[in-house]
Amino acid sequence: MAIHLKRFILILSLSFFSGTISADEKAVKKAIEPHFPGAKIESLRKTPYLGLYEALVGGELFYTDEKAEYFFFGHIVDTKTRTSVTNERLQEIKAARRVPLDSLPLEFAIKTVKGNGERKLAVFTDPNCPYCKQLEKELLEITDVTIYTLLYPVLRGSVELSTSIWCAQDQIKAWDDFMLRGIAPKDQDCETPIPTLLRSGQENRVTGTPTLIFADGSIVGGMIPAEAIEEQLKSASNATKN
Repeated sequence: MAIHLKRFILILSLSFFSGTISADEKAVKKAIEPHFPGAKIESLRKTPYLGLYEALVGGELFYTDEKAEYFFFGHIVDTKTRTSVTNERLQEIKAARRVPLDSLPLEFAIKTVKGNGERKLAVFTDPNCPYCKQLEKELLEITDVTIYTLLYPVLRGSVELSTSIWCAQDQIKAWDDFMLRGIAPKDQDCETPIPTLLRSGQENRVTGTPTLIFADGSIVGGMIPAEAIEEQLKSASNATKN
C-alpha cells in the first residue's frame, strides 16, 4: 500500500549518492499505475540520489522507490547550493510543456484577425479577470495575428457575462466593448460552448487567466506586455517553420 506524504521534505547532499541502484523502469511504472487509475504517467526517470525514481502524473512531481512502495511529495534540496532540484526540474517541465493549437476547440473561439492574420495565438480568458483586461490592451499593439479568444469563465458571475458576450450579434464588438471600454453586453441567453471550453481548459491544466498558447504549443500563464507577446509570436513562427 502506497503511503502518501503530502508535506514530506527530503534534504540531502547530492554528492553523497552516485545512483548505483538500478531497476527496470517499466516495472516501476507498472507498480505505480494501480495507484493512479485512469491517469497517465507523463514521465518516469531514475534520479542520481538514493535510487529514487522521479514520476510525473497529472502535472504533479513526486518520488518513489524501485518497488513503488512509498511516494515522497516535496522538495529535494542540494545542501551545497541550498537550491531545490525539484523546483528546477518543475521549471524544466513547465518550459517544455506544449499544447498543440489544433488540439483546442478553436471552432468555439471568438476569432479576431488582425493584419494578414498569419500568426496564431489562443487565449483562455475570463471577462471578469483584471489581468485579462490588461492583456487586451497589450494585444491592441500586435498585428498580423489571428487571436482565438477562448472564454474560460472561472470567476464568480463570469458564466452569465460570458454567455451574454457569446450570444451577442457581434461577438467581437461585445468582447471589445466590455474588455476595453467597460460597456457591459446586453443580457442574453442561448446555447454556448462554455462547458466544452471549460473542459478543454481543465484537460490542458489551465489554472489561471489569462493563459496564452502560441502556434508552437508554448504556454505563457499570466499577463505579459506587448513586447513579450511579439517575441513569443516570432519564436513560435520560427519554430513552426523549421
